[in-house]
Amino acid sequence: MPDLPLVTVVGAALAVTLAYTVFGLTGFGAAIVGVPLLAHFFPIRFAVPMMLVFDLCAGLLLGLRNRRDVDRGELLRLAPFVAVGMILGVTALVRAPERWLLGVLGAFVFAYACWSLLDRAVLRPISAGWVVPAGIAGGVFTALYGSGGPIYTVYLARRLRDAIRLRATIAVLIFCTAWARLALFSGTGLLFQPSLLNLAVVLLPCAVVGYFIGSHLHGRLSPRQAARAIWILLLASGASLVWRAASLV
Repeated sequence: MPDLPLVTVVGAALAVTLAYTVFGLTGFGAAIVGVPLLAHFFPIRFAVPMMLVFDLCAGLLLGLRNRRDVDRGELLRLAPFVAVGMILGVTALVRAPERWLLGVLGAFVFAYACWSLLDRAVLRPISAGWVVPAGIAGGVFTALYGSGGPIYTVYLARRLRDAIRLRATIAVLIFCTAWARLALFSGTGLLFQPSLLNLAVVLLPCAVVGYFIGSHLHGRLSPRQAARAIWILLLASGASLVWRAASLV
């Protein structure tokens, strides 16, 4: 058992369970739900590498489905810009003050939740030139918070019209960036902070339980209602992080 207050361990357990309930219910969103919640108990530099441990275990347990449907052209086009963004992101994660990390995360989560709650028109295709800002921004937020998935999705949804190909491409991209983050976090020492791996082992069953709860709820809840509940939760979480960041000034 890690040497942490019981209330912190219980709070983290609930956060991880909820994050992976969302993942089991929707197939995405563990990091963008889990990291903001864990940031109420731990520094960002601790919460992000810990969530990576769960993401890697989920990827290994669940495997990569529909690999044959991946659009390799889009992946290869994104790869160099995502790599540049991840290097920038991990540099910021190591060097930036905690209040800036909290504030940017809170603002990003709040803005994404607002955007997701809007009823949007049919997405129009975009040119491949958008790969540069999308790849770099996605890489930065992937390294910083593990939350680059929404950015990749916004870009790829306007490039790939086939839903199966879109899901498969995003899944492989996120899986590959998780392993890249493992290398970056190992090299910078972020993964080997005191109590981090011990706590991750203790909380891993919570991720598994959450995933099975979400999988059980999938098909029993309206996807639209479930999504709206998640975005409302993120609105509150994002706003509270911005408030905390402002109070640290």
